[in-house]
Amino acid sequence: MTSQPWLPVLLRDGAEKELSLAEVFERAEEIRRMPGDLPTQEFALVRLLLAVLYDALDGGPSTREDWGELWAAGAEGFPSDQVAAYLSRHRERFDLLHPERPFFQVADLRTAKDEIFPLDRIVADVPNNERFLTMRAHGAQRLSFAEAARWVVHAHAWDVSGIKSGAVGDSRVKAGKVYPQGVGSAGMLGGVLAEGDSLRETLLLNLIPREDDDLLRHDEADLPVWRRPLPCEAGPLSDAESGPPGPRALYTWQARRVRLHHDGHDAYGVVLAYGDPLPYRDMHGREPMTGWRRSELQEKRLRRSPVYLPRTHDPARTAWRGLASLITGYPPESVQKAGKNAAPGITPRVLEWLGRMAEESEALGQDRLIRARLLGCVYGTQQSVVADVVDDSLSLSVVLLSQHDTRLRDAALHAVQLAETAVWLLGNLAAGLAEAAGGDQATPREETRDRGFGELDGPFRQWLAGLKPGVNADEQLENWRRTAHGLVLALGLELVASSSDAAWEGRVLPTAKGGTYWLNSASVERVFRTELRRRVLAPKGDEPPGGTGGPSSNRPEEPAA
Repeated sequence: MTSQPWLPVLLRDGAEKELSLAEVFERAEEIRRMPGDLPTQEFALVRLLLAVLYDALDGGPSTREDWGELWAAGAEGFPSDQVAAYLSRHRERFDLLHPERPFFQVADLRTAKDEIFPLDRIVADVPNNERFLTMRAHGAQRLSFAEAARWVVHAHAWDVSGIKSGAVGDSRVKAGKVYPQGVGSAGMLGGVLAEGDSLRETLLLNLIPREDDDLLRHDEADLPVWRRPLPCEAGPLSDAESGPPGPRALYTWQARRVRLHHDGHDAYGVVLAYGDPLPYRDMHGREPMTGWRRSELQEKRLRRSPVYLPRTHDPARTAWRGLASLITGYPPESVQKAGKNAAPGITPRVLEWLGRMAEESEALGQDRLIRARLLGCVYGTQQSVVADVVDDSLSLSVVLLSQHDTRLRDAALHAVQLAETAVWLLGNLAAGLAEAAGGDQATPREETRDRGFGELDGPFRQWLAGLKPGVNADEQLENWRRTAHGLVLALGLELVASSSDAAWEGRVLPTAKGGTYWLNSASVERVFRTELRRRVLAPKGDEPPGGTGGPSSNRPEEPAA
C-alpha cells in the first residue's frame, strides 16, 4: 500500500486518480482533496495521513515557529522525502495481505464456527434491504484490494453499533456474540476538517504543534497502530479505557477487529468484530476535530461538573446556521447556569489553534480563507444502521476565529441571527395564510422555512467569505440586513400572491380577551411586512431572534384594558 495505488484523489486540474501512500505525499501540492466512496471515508483517510505525517516528523512540529516554517516553505519545503523514507522503513506494516500483521486487521481473527461474512458488513453505502438509488443493489460481493483497504479504514472510524459476531479470544463474547459496544472511533463526532487549496495545505492546517499541548495532548507513548510492538489480538487492549495518548494513536484507533478473506485477486468476505472502546467523554484535550457540548445528564449521573461530549451535526441545518457553535463553542441561546463557571461548549480545537496562529503568527495571515468541512454520520435504530451522512462546508477568514478582536466574528454571528429571524417570520406568514384559509399550519410553516434558508444559503456564504481584515464590520452587517430583508420579503410577497381564494376571503377568529378579529391574506401580509422591517431591517436595540418563541405574529395586539 505504500507503493500500490489505493487512495482516490482529485487533482487540482480536475483529474481523478488512485495513488499510493508515498505518491499522495509526494504530490500533495497537486492534489485538491481525497474524495472517498463516502464523505466520511475522506475524513478517515485524511486522519490516517495525519498519523503518518505526525509519526514521520517524530510527533509533528515542536513549536508554532516550526509549523510556520513548514507552511511558508510551500511545496518545496513539504517533508515528502522524510515521509517517503518513513514509509519505506515501515512498508511491511502497510501490507493489506501480510500473513502476520495485515494492515488494520488481525491475521487470525475468526469466530468459533469459522464463519465468513459478506463484505456488506464494512461497506457503509449498502442500504439495509433498500435496493433503490444505490450502486450496490445486490450487495458488495467482491472488492478490489484498493477498495477493500479504504472500507477497512472507514469501518474502524464509522462502523455501526449493534450485536456483532464474537471472535475467538474475546472475553466479551456471550453465546457466540458480543452485544453493542458503540460505533466506530469517529462515529460520535461532528467531524470538522480545516481544508486548504491543496492536500498539502489541508494536512498542515490540521497539524497542531506539540507546543499547543492544551489543545491536543502529545505523550511520549503516542504511537500509530503499525508501530505497536505487538499486533492486535481479538480482545480489547488492557489500557484502551484510558484513551489515546496522542493524535497518532487517536487517528489509527482500532475500534474494530477486522480480517479480510481473499483469493489473491479480490476480497470476497470479511470477519468484523468489536475492538478497543474509545471513551468519548471529556476528550476535548485529545480530539481536536469536533466541537464539544456540556452534558447535564452525564453531570447528574457522575455527580461532577463540567462533563463534555462531542457535538454532532444536525443534517437538517446548513453549516452556516451552526456558525456560533463552530467558532465560539456554543450557540447564542446557551447560558451558563448559576454556580457553574465552565463554558457551555468548546469550539473544535483545530479551529481554535488556527485562530491563535492568525493572531500570533504572520505565517498564516488573518486574511487567509479556509474551508471548515463538516462531516459526520447519523445513525438510526439504536445506532445499528447509518441513516444519513452529513457533508457541508463553510469558507471563512481565519480572523473570525480570533478570541481577541471579535468585531467581525460578532457581525457574522449577528447576521446568522438576523437570517433566523427573517425565516422565522416567513414561516409565520405561511402559517398565517394557511390559518386564514382554515387549513393545517405546521406543514406550510416548515416547508416555507426550508425554502427560506435555501434562498439565503448562497448569499450568506458569499457574504461571510467577504469578512476579512480591513472591512468595516458595521457596514458589512448593514449590507446583510438589506440582503436578507429583500430576499425574504420577495419570497413572502410571492406566497401572498399565490395564496388561495379562501385565504383572501379570510375568517373571523377570537382573540385571547374575548373579542374577534378578521384574518385574511392582507392582514397577514401587513403584519409580516411590519415585523420583517422592525426585526431585520431596522431593529431597535438587540432584539432576540423571533425563533425563540412567543405569540403568533399574525394576531393583532390586544388593546390595553
